[in-house]
Amino acid sequence: ASELQVSMLTVHASGGSKMLKAAAEAAAQSSAKPTVLAVTVLTSLSDADLSEIGISGNVMTQVLRLGALARNAGCGGLVASAKEAPELRRELGDDFAIVTPGVRPTGTAVGDQARVLTPKEAIAAGATYLVVGRPILEAADPSTAAVQIGQEIDGALSVSANA
Repeated sequence: ASELQVSMLTVHASGGSKMLKAAAEAAAQSSAKPTVLAVTVLTSLSDADLSEIGISGNVMTQVLRLGALARNAGCGGLVASAKEAPELRRELGDDFAIVTPGVRPTGTAVGDQARVLTPKEAIAAGATYLVVGRPILEAADPSTAAVQIGQEIDGALSVSANA
């Protein structure tokens, strides 16, 4: 990844603190110094899904647990739903990247995602980066969809800058 000059890479927070720390240290020693993002709970999972796979507690509890683990291991950010971003900001601070998949523009289908917000809501919640894939890739006109999403993001950023 360092040879490719990537700026971010993901690891699964459920890999534990040893793995997270090793990834963060290796990234810090590389020439590219990518930000290591720890994936918390997939945005397609709900509380019921966590219970089904043997994880006690709800999504928020698990995201906060894994977020703290990643932060303490030296990771530079998380991959988490924007729904958890406000609580992650309260617990982990503002100097920690939160990459939010499952972002769905106003009026688009949720699909298989369980925890989604619009770009405006995700930005207001404290997301650092938004991941908007399928609403563009599956659109009848992907170029137009991307422009419209960009406009929605620009509008949200204008509101947050004036707040």
